[in-house]
Amino acid sequence: MKIIKNRGKMTAVSLKDRDLGLATGFVPTLGWLHEGHEALILRAQKENDKVIVSRFVNPLQFRKIAYKTYPRDEKRDVKICRGLNVDYLFSPEPFDMYPPGFDTGVEVKDLAGKLDGASLRWHYRGVITVVAKLFNITQPDKAYFGSKDPHQLALIRRMVEDLSFPVKIVSVPTKRD
Repeated sequence: MKIIKNRGKMTAVSLKDRDLGLATGFVPTLGWLHEGHEALILRAQKENDKVIVSRFVNPLQFRKIAYKTYPRDEKRDVKICRGLNVDYLFSPEPFDMYPPGFDTGVEVKDLAGKLDGASLRWHYRGVITVVAKLFNITQPDKAYFGSKDPHQLALIRRMVEDLSFPVKIVSVPTKRD
C-alpha cells in the first residue's frame, strides 16, 4: 500500500493509473475506520482495479470543538487499510486541502435546506466541498458511500449530476459498531 499525503502526488498517481486503463474506486473517510468502511472497501475492490481510501477530518464540516475532539488514529487506520490490501491511502493535512486564501465552497442549495433543515446547511456545504475536492484530486471512476446517511448521499449525487463529475456514486448498505 502506498501512503500519499500530498494532493498533487495523489492526482499524478491517479492519472497514471487512468492512462494505464485501470478502473479506480474511491472510499472517502474521516478516518477512525470501522466495519462500515471495510464493507465499502471490499465492494470497491470487487468492482475496480485500484482502490483509494482517503482519511481526512474535514474542518469545514465540524464545529471547532467537534473537530478538535474527533477521534484520530493514523497508525490504526494504516494497519486496517494494509490488512485489506488497499492500493493507496490518501491522508492529506488540512493546509494542503485548504491552503491560505482558500475561499471557495460547493453547496447544493435546494436540497441542503429541504433534507435536514437550514441549521445543518453549513455542515453539508463543508461535506460537499471536500467531496468535490477529493473527486478532483483522486479522479475515481466510482466512489463508495454508506447508505446510513441518505441526505448526504442525495446531496453528493446531485452535486455529481449538476457539476458533471465523471464518477459513478455507489451506495453500499453499511453497519457500524
